Amino acid sequence: MASLPLQFPIPSEASLQSKIPTSSLTLSRIPSRVSLNSSSSPTKTSQNQRGLIENVHLVSLSKQGMLTEALEFLNEMDTAGVFVNTRSYECILDMCGKMKSVSNGRIIHERIKRTVENPSGFLWNSLFRMYCDCCCFDDAKKLFNKMLSRDPDSWRILLSAYTQNALFDEALRLFSEMHMLGSKYHSVVYSTLLRATSDPQYMELGKQIHSHLIRNLSNSDMFIDSTLFHMYLKCGCLYSSKLLFDRMTEKNVVNWTELMVAYTQENKQKEALALFGTMLEEGVQLDEFVFSIALKACSTRNDFDTGRQIHGHIIKCGLESNVSTGTPIVDLYVKCGCLEDALLAFQRIVDPNDVSWSAIMSGYSQYGKFEECLCTFKNLRSSGMDLNSFIYTSIFHVCSAIADPNLGTQVHADAIKSGLVSDLYGESALISMYSRSGKLDYAHRAFNSIHQPDTVAWTAIISSYAYHGRASEALELFKRMQKYGARPNAVTFIGVFTACSHSGLVREAQDYMNSMSSMYGVDPIIDHYNGMVDIYSRAGQLEEALKLIQSMPFEPDVMSWKSLLGGCWIHKNVELGKMSAENLLQLDPDDTAGYILLFNLYASSGKWEEAANIRKVMAERDLKKEVGCSWLVDRGKVHRFIVGDRHHPQTEEIYTKLEQLNLSTMGNEDKPSYDEHALYSLPAKREEQLLEHSERLAIAFGLISSHAKTPVLIFKNLRACVDCHEFAKCVSKITGREIVIRDSNRFHHFKSGMCSCNDYW
Repeated sequence: MASLPLQFPIPSEASLQSKIPTSSLTLSRIPSRVSLNSSSSPTKTSQNQRGLIENVHLVSLSKQGMLTEALEFLNEMDTAGVFVNTRSYECILDMCGKMKSVSNGRIIHERIKRTVENPSGFLWNSLFRMYCDCCCFDDAKKLFNKMLSRDPDSWRILLSAYTQNALFDEALRLFSEMHMLGSKYHSVVYSTLLRATSDPQYMELGKQIHSHLIRNLSNSDMFIDSTLFHMYLKCGCLYSSKLLFDRMTEKNVVNWTELMVAYTQENKQKEALALFGTMLEEGVQLDEFVFSIALKACSTRNDFDTGRQIHGHIIKCGLESNVSTGTPIVDLYVKCGCLEDALLAFQRIVDPNDVSWSAIMSGYSQYGKFEECLCTFKNLRSSGMDLNSFIYTSIFHVCSAIADPNLGTQVHADAIKSGLVSDLYGESALISMYSRSGKLDYAHRAFNSIHQPDTVAWTAIISSYAYHGRASEALELFKRMQKYGARPNAVTFIGVFTACSHSGLVREAQDYMNSMSSMYGVDPIIDHYNGMVDIYSRAGQLEEALKLIQSMPFEPDVMSWKSLLGGCWIHKNVELGKMSAENLLQLDPDDTAGYILLFNLYASSGKWEEAANIRKVMAERDLKKEVGCSWLVDRGKVHRFIVGDRHHPQTEEIYTKLEQLNLSTMGNEDKPSYDEHALYSLPAKREEQLLEHSERLAIAFGLISSHAKTPVLIFKNLRACVDCHEFAKCVSKITGREIVIRDSNRFHHFKSGMCSCNDYW
């Protein structure tokens, strides 16, 4: 046979014998090409020596992923009669598996059949693994069945392939086969199978395997213990996981972290923080992820003090500027009501991401910093940062709070372009935004665009109709919600009771209250009882309201007595109102609204001396009534008015319009009522000050600034005054304009001299 020259110097025989090349050779020492076709050679070597080098080259080609070149070189070795060793076959098969090249793998398989008389177990496993890597499980199982001797690695390879491809039933059948054949078990085999049972549907089987493992493996194995621990966690068996965790002789940071995460997922924030404390005591190396989990647990519990201490540890570790720890710090301070601390923490983050910005914007929105929130949003849009759905949700809340429907529509369009409206919480915020901006039809369109509305979305649309006083539609939506399989929650029922309250549906509310727990599986909380008290009180059933307060399974709170006091004011029950106020002010001596309601009750009942005493007490306690403010949006600009406001550029036109309207409505309004506006205007000045109420100024401006065919949309921070409510009814009749007013309780739609509330609010 002709000698085979190479394109690189061949080492001497002595060198070859003393230094056998292995697969650990670095690629830089392997030639890029070896020729087997030349008829001459610079030195003479034996066939075995040449075969050694050619096999090294073949391994090199395989490891570099040059599969085509490796197969070509293999053919050249065949032609030259050079022996291909087992290691070369293993490397080629490994590359076939990684490249999913089952066709080339089959070629190698056939070649092995022809040329290798007694394949080693390693070679069988390499063939076997190649078919598994290529997802050819039928071929793999056939080959597996032909294997005369299977070692633990053989079982592990097929078990691992099944589990990695979610073929759990096949994996479990294979284990049963292994058990029936009496094969020796190995910890790696157990670990592989336990991963297959890390699913709640296989939990019982996992327990059986655990029992089997205890009988067959005498010594504790850290890898097995960790896998068992992980299996029980994945199956939701937190108690069993904790028992295993406590018995583990060696725990790594992953085990600690997984248990912390499981606690937080089960809403066991206290246990998660206790575990974090143990980690600190035992000197476990903490990373950013562990700190973030601990901070989230503090946020959920509003545990400011513990969160502050964890923040201190983060500073000591030099991780405060890291976005993965800095962002949860911001979120913690926002949820604990410390916006200034949140801002400081945010400023220390070196490279804030969209989640960081979302956290600080949520803080702005939550604490009424609407301008800052909008400014931040505009800057982020200009910077080109990819925004997440939570950022848009915060902006929807801002648009809802400032009641700017035009801005809300623009942000909605921007969210659509970004493809972020499909997030259900974002869509629910969108529903609320349109509803609170007076566009109930837009809110319903937003709801209808949701493919499968969840409980939050249904609750949002039910509350929207309730807020607009359309009780029948709200209750119909509640029925549809159940028909479509969404389960109501506690917040849903608050929306239902709001609908009943605004429309005087006492019997319906009683039915819902009595069936909440039995029919819907929702246990009433104090908010539901207070809602029922409000319904009774508004309807004049004051004794029923008092009985409910005295019999409910909760201690009455401020809202309980305030609802009853409000009903006493509406229905002029002085004695019961006085008792309600005493209980209310005993719970909160500085509740301004309680004093105002009691003052209004005395004033509306003609008890001016008692009313004056209330005003005196408020002055002594330095309690000030919130200033009433009404506003509307015209051509993108917000116009705000307070009582007697004369700072608007169009003040003259506004008051001229008011004089005209006042003359037109004289005789149509009922006699003046005494409500919260009477606090600083006793009878002598009452009539002349009515003209300057903020909602009247806003109505006048709306009429002169908007198109004649468009509704006048006004927002107010306090409850609508009875006199201004009558005024709006009259104006809608004499002008033919629709007037919509959103006060602190609900929407009022005035049209043709009528209000959607039917004078029941």
